[in-house]
Amino acid sequence: MHQNVWSLFQKHVFSTPSTDEAFNPYRDRRDDLDVADAPDIRRENLRAYLAAYDAAPPLFLLLEAPGPWGCRFSGVPITSEAQLTDPSFPVDGQQTSREDEPHTEYSASIFWRVLQPYFPHFFVWNSLPLHPHDPGEPLTIRTPRRTEVREWQPLLTGLLDALNPERIVGVGRKAERALTEVDADPTYVRHPSQGGAKKFEAGINEIVEEMGL
Repeated sequence: MHQNVWSLFQKHVFSTPSTDEAFNPYRDRRDDLDVADAPDIRRENLRAYLAAYDAAPPLFLLLEAPGPWGCRFSGVPITSEAQLTDPSFPVDGQQTSREDEPHTEYSASIFWRVLQPYFPHFFVWNSLPLHPHDPGEPLTIRTPRRTEVREWQPLLTGLLDALNPERIVGVGRKAERALTEVDADPTYVRHPSQGGAKKFEAGINEIVEEMGL
């Protein structure tokens, strides 16, 4: 599993250039925000995430895109620097921001509070692996366009083929739509942000109970 998934990232993600409204954290850096070797560190953080799996997990969760305080700096979907540098977290990683303290992210905190007991029986990824932001405002978040998400369909179908999960979940309506457009037959779960934490937790709990995880 590891090499197949890593090869997909190498083919589709790592060499894709950033634009003025979509930042590739695995390729690029900003002098004002990132340490000197930030892209290398983020790729290594992603490699450590993959290394945590002994086998392909039965549950696949898709989210929308990296947020400015989570995956943008950590390189791991819906995961913050603060989590990666916490010894109790199941994935080890390093900080890439220039801040004195590692970034935290609300959605990442909710996501892992609910799902960490089931790790590594699930795999999470983003429908758009680049951080979508407003032009000239690198720490904002904007909704990805449908055309942007569709450009990444070959990566999404490649991941689904490589992992062959028993259950596929779209976290949020846009992730659900991205999965539906590749004929993945997803289950919808509310995204934990913007007041959705309780519905997210209830939806996940129902799924993991049904799967016997």
